[in-house]
Formats: sequence, structure tokens, C-alpha cells
Amino acid sequence: MTTDYTKVFQDTDAVEKYENITYAPDSYASQINERQQDYLRTLVRREFGDLAPVQHDFACGTGRAIRTLHGLVREAHGYDTSAEMMAKAAEVGSRANWHQVAADGPVPHPAPAGFPAIVTMFRLLLNVDEAVRDRALAFAAKALPSADSGILVVENHGNAGSVRHLRARRHRGERWFAELSHEQVATLLDRHGFVIVERRGFSMITPSLHGNPVARAADAAVRRLPGSDAYAVNVLYTARRVHA
Repeated sequence: MTTDYTKVFQDTDAVEKYENITYAPDSYASQINERQQDYLRTLVRREFGDLAPVQHDFACGTGRAIRTLHGLVREAHGYDTSAEMMAKAAEVGSRANWHQVAADGPVPHPAPAGFPAIVTMFRLLLNVDEAVRDRALAFAAKALPSADSGILVVENHGNAGSVRHLRARRHRGERWFAELSHEQVATLLDRHGFVIVERRGFSMITPSLHGNPVARAADAAVRRLPGSDAYAVNVLYTARRVHA
């Protein structure tokens, strides 16, 4: 993971801000995280039943996805370029085996922990370039070598088909922020042998509307409609390996 984005989190102040401000109680990010927790725990129970999987959380950050699945996995492994992030993860109670990975070079090897497995990738794909995305998905392919190995869950927190896109003005030839379409995510996954089996949206509104009670009520209503995930700002994709 070799971008300015990942370099930011080599700084302890940036890590503290991420954990305590970005994810402050009732913040936009924390509310989405709560919805994702409910979804992921239900997903794991449905997919794995009584056979608890191993979790490999790539770009684990402060271990939010790991904490989400506490009690539902038999073993968890977190991988990140930032030792500071993983130290904070352990400090706030994330229980896992921590693996610091290089920012570039060969694809990291998943810890040999057996199957079935769930690989999670949150807040990564949107913020890095295509080469880093490919490296991350190559890691997932190593962790899930076949269709019956388990499942992959990746997050896109900037869907290009959402209302967020309306603010994507160009300035001096560059967008204000990154975007990924559903098609781009599907193409990336297919390139590494994965097919999307489920897609779920978690917010129809942008952070600027989070404080508006009318917008939040509308968001809650629209999210229940079939097909609304196509227009959600924040989306999770569940995928399974189908070819090498």
C-alpha cells in the first residue's frame, strides 16, 4: 500500500484523529459502521454456521472490522503497513494476530490459519491506485484459493453512482475526491478470480447531510427499498472465488 493516504497513518496524531474524531459516537462514519456490524455478523452466521472461520483483515487500521466479528471467528489476523494503527487497534481492544506488511513489493502471504476464511477490506480500495488495489486483491486470492475456501468482503465508500458524485467537480483537471463505480469494483474482483454474490448499501447521504434529521429519515427509508444499493454512497460487496 504505497500512497500518500497510507503514509498519513504512520503518524500517531493522525491515528488518534481517525479513531476518536472520524469515528466519534453518532458521527457519519460510526453510524455506517454500526449498520455494517449488524450486516457482517448476520452474514458470517449465515455463511459459516457453527464452523467459525478465520478472519484475514487486510489494511486493518485500528481493527474495526476485527472487533465487528469478535466471538464469531476462531482466529483473526490483521495486516497493515502502519505499526501505529495496529498498536492503536490492540489498545482499543481488537483481538488479533498483527502483521506489519511492506508498502510495496511482493504480495504479502496470509498467515497459515486454514479454512474456511473471511477476508475483509475496509476503507482501502477507494483511496489507493490501481496497482495497490491489485496487490490487495492478489492477497485475497491467496487467502481464498477456491470457491469453498470462504468469502471476501470489500468496501467502497465512494460509489460513483451515488449522490456524492454530484459534488465531484474538477479543479485544475483533478477531482475533489476519489470515486469507484460498481463496474470498476466488479472488474477488479473478476481480474483476481472473484465474482460478487451480494451487494449492500449503507448510506444514501453524504457526511454534509448527516446532521440534517430530515435527510437522515429519508436515508433510512430509501435504504429499505429494493435496488437502492445501486445508488448508495457506501457499499459492501461480498464475493466468492470462482477461478484462478
